[in-house]
Amino acid sequence: MKAEKKKAMIALALIVGLLLIDQAIKVAIKLNMNLGESIHITDWFQLVFVENNGMAWGMEIGSKLVLSAFRIVAVGVLTWYLFKRIKVGARMGYIVVLAMITAGAAGNIFDSLVYGQIFTESLPYYMPSASPSQVVAWGNGYAPMLMGKVVDMFYFPLFHGHFPEWFPFWGGEKFVFFSPVFNFADSCISVGVFLLFIFYRKDFNGWTPKHDTIKAETESVHE
Repeated sequence: MKAEKKKAMIALALIVGLLLIDQAIKVAIKLNMNLGESIHITDWFQLVFVENNGMAWGMEIGSKLVLSAFRIVAVGVLTWYLFKRIKVGARMGYIVVLAMITAGAAGNIFDSLVYGQIFTESLPYYMPSASPSQVVAWGNGYAPMLMGKVVDMFYFPLFHGHFPEWFPFWGGEKFVFFSPVFNFADSCISVGVFLLFIFYRKDFNGWTPKHDTIKAETESVHE
């Protein structure tokens, strides 16, 4: 029981910590930059303020309201699954990975739930009247609850080039690698999923250290 409680506390602390980092970055961008404005840090890393209505990495799929509701359900299921795995003795590394994915999903939900209620609309930097968004009283923001936009800012144009002339559809056109603009929450999800498939696939299928213990005890009895 003590081990389970310790894992639960670590998972909860990690989720809260990652959420705070994610929101601190987003709020700083929202209050200090205009939409589309960029800060050049290096040739391969920039801060670019964009907003999107959709899922991770700027994708937009279907109704915003339906998507927000789906996100809330998904985070609820993830949280339930996380603490269920803690109860059955899952490895600490697997718990950390699940906590990262849960925190990332929750971070983007928070934008949809809250930002439209407490921020004024962010305007494009090229508009004469553009100024950074401001905090307003609850309910006086730019959108109803669940309809707020997700804030993205990390842009890594690692290199530029042209597609070969023979390349289908885009032959001769310019391309940028890597072009998506994303946020800290997206990174938590992506890194968590990557680690899950590389190191914790058997944990995802229900394996726990207890299985090896039971197997060893069974083999010793038969001997």
